[in-house]
Amino acid sequence: MRAPWCGRSLLALLAVLPLACASANGDHPSGDGTSREELAPKVLPRPPADVSNRYADDPRAAALGQRLFHDAGFSGALLDLDADGGPDSLGVRGDPGKVSCAGCHEAEHGFLDTRSVFKQISLGTGWTHRRTPSLLDVGQAKVIMWGGRHSTLHSQVFGPLESPLEMNSSRLFVAERVARDYAAEYEAVFGTGTLAPLADSARFPPLDPTTTGCRLTEPVDHPRLEPPAAVYVCHGMPGDGAEYDSMTPADQDLVTRVVINLGKAIAAFERRLDCGPSRFDAWAHGDGTALTAEEQAGFDVFVGKGRCVSCHNGPYFSDQKFHNVGLADGTTRAGILNGNDRGAALDLVLAASDPLGITGPYSDGDDGRLPPNLDPGADREGAFRTPTLRCGGGRPSFMHSGLLRTLADVVAFFDRGGDPSGSGSYLGESVLQPLGLTAEEKSNLVSFLKALEGPGPSPELLAKP
Repeated sequence: MRAPWCGRSLLALLAVLPLACASANGDHPSGDGTSREELAPKVLPRPPADVSNRYADDPRAAALGQRLFHDAGFSGALLDLDADGGPDSLGVRGDPGKVSCAGCHEAEHGFLDTRSVFKQISLGTGWTHRRTPSLLDVGQAKVIMWGGRHSTLHSQVFGPLESPLEMNSSRLFVAERVARDYAAEYEAVFGTGTLAPLADSARFPPLDPTTTGCRLTEPVDHPRLEPPAAVYVCHGMPGDGAEYDSMTPADQDLVTRVVINLGKAIAAFERRLDCGPSRFDAWAHGDGTALTAEEQAGFDVFVGKGRCVSCHNGPYFSDQKFHNVGLADGTTRAGILNGNDRGAALDLVLAASDPLGITGPYSDGDDGRLPPNLDPGADREGAFRTPTLRCGGGRPSFMHSGLLRTLADVVAFFDRGGDPSGSGSYLGESVLQPLGLTAEEKSNLVSFLKALEGPGPSPELLAKP
């Protein structure tokens, strides 16, 4: 059954926390009982406490995480033919040690990817299948990724590290390299002597960047790495039948815990990344000149006829929920089909069964953030997270697939009620209906969305240590 408020939503997939309908001409509550201050509080709230990570707000962990975030030495060999050494790639096919978190989350560009040539999906060791999201204000989310695949920010690190298409690394290699190059900093945060056993090569078979991660089986000249056409042989991670599986369960647990702690340090760094207050906030707090007339008119559309606040609400302009907006399948300019993506229907189920997640032994607590009912259901089929709108105007592409290229494209998409051949036609039901905005209203709405830019993180958080 379609929720009546979402049926008229305009921007159900562009933002991140509960918001308020407010008149552009005053601070009085709108029809749903919310006020302008809920969109623009005097002080934007810091990320909520993360019970899953006891180091989430530890400055030593954040400093270590910043170093790890920029370190490409954890990655294995580049696999795609498009890794040709040009400015849009990170090196030449076969090269190890080229992909860091910062390689696809560029600090100088809002911690998203403007490097990869088509600016839709990212070229790491291979081409990804979803758009790289910005990390600004990521600490406001509890369930992470476009479809909710990870229930903690710190467990997300296993995704790119162990993916052949992102960093093509392995759990064992990463733990061994932390012990080799970060022992002092790591043990200052996580405990003295905790890395010492990794020096025993009889217990922990040594790996290097030329043997870690995954290799594509014959034919080696396969032009793309799209499963299931590509078959991988992987080393240094669970199920490899080799180095990792040969260790005792206790030693496997130690390796996993080292990588978990690496993730907790990186998460502590990422929680410090924010967009910050915008001209909209100054206007909401009484500076009548902070927004142009067009931007103010766009705000009226945002909270009025466009009903954007149905999903883009709260100080970070997102309800943190998952919605199917009926985006049609499409092929990116890199040749990757973004089709038949079940989104939250599959990802939330995987998150709930993940031993590395919020309910597993490596979490420092469980606050019940996963939904109690994980029956896929029509409401989760083809559904993706509502992303934050703050600092969204400069993104090089939009939606989980990156198939919409400009804010004007996004507004036009929601105005027409999604795509007739979109995910709502075969995966669940789209929440959208046509809005009937005029050309001027659409233009003004785009202007308002661009006015949500903030200063971004402090300079020291942008720098490579």
